[in-house]
Parts: sequence; C-alpha cells; structure tokens
Amino acid sequence: QVQLVESGGGLVQAGDSLRLACAASGRTFSLATMAWFRQAPGKEREFVARITLIGGTTTYADSVKGRFTISRDNAKNTVYLQMNSLKPEDTAVYYCAARVRIPEYDYWGQGTQVTVSS
Repeated sequence: QVQLVESGGGLVQAGDSLRLACAASGRTFSLATMAWFRQAPGKEREFVARITLIGGTTTYADSVKGRFTISRDNAKNTVYLQMNSLKPEDTAVYYCAARVRIPEYDYWGQGTQVTVSS
C-alpha cells in the first residue's frame, strides 16, 4: 500500500502563485508515475499533470501548460506542483495520485483546496 498526503493549498488572488506538495509513504518503490488531478464544483475530475519517477518525463493538460510545473524529489518521495499565474478557473480541489503501471491510478490523496479570487 501507498499513502499520499497533499499540502500547500489555500486562497490566493488571480495572478498569484502556489506550490502544492504530495508526500508518498509505504511501498513507494513500486510506483512508476505520480500525477495531479483537480475537481471544480459541479465538474468532473480532470487531469492536470504527471511525472514519471524514473526519467522525470512530464505531461500537462493544455489548460495549465506554461503556467504549472510538476517536479519530484525522489529522496523525499515527494512530488510538487508549482502553479503560477493562477486564474479563477483554477479553483478546485487538487488531488495527488500515483500508479504502478498504466493506465489506472492506484492511489489517491485526500485533496487540498485551491481557491483563486478575481
């Protein structure tokens, strides 16, 4: 089993930055990819970004490309999401996820709220 704990959410103004962190514990050696998803009120959960834990290959949703950066610190078993130039439409609960192999994500965090005011 793997446990994921997110931190770093909060209330900011449009144009501000935030950094989210996701700390993994447990059988982290089994993981291949970690990712961030988000879910806004009344909407389905959507993919934001992912990173492979070996190689560090990254993928982003078009809506955040150029503004968000995902990174990892394997020594700390932690993945980060640096969010710049935040917009009100980025308001959502952000979830960390991890998987052993494609396509399904096996583990999810509890989520952290990000609210961007205009």
